[in-house]
Amino acid sequence: MGAEPNITGITRGGTAWIPQFAVALDEGKCIGCGRCYKVCPRDVLTIVQRAVDDVDFDDDDDDDDDDSDNSFMTLTNPMDCIGCEACSRVCPKACFTHEALPVAA
Repeated sequence: MGAEPNITGITRGGTAWIPQFAVALDEGKCIGCGRCYKVCPRDVLTIVQRAVDDVDFDDDDDDDDDDSDNSFMTLTNPMDCIGCEACSRVCPKACFTHEALPVAA
């Protein structure tokens, strides 16, 4: 027997496309910018604070609202991913890995 067919979507115009689902996120590369979180239509992602031990933060930096050095994104609900790849399109660090998935039997 051949390979199982992949999940296939149909656009409104009738064109077939194969969704590419988020299956991994490289948390080490992630800068915590939140762009992927903002574009995800299914709440697949969550921002997590990095564990910081014995780090002396400069309190003179109160004007900086960018906590990206101290946080990263994680796939908390990957089974809710619809395969649109919007997260990868906005990610400045190419943190995501996507795969087509076979049709479940």
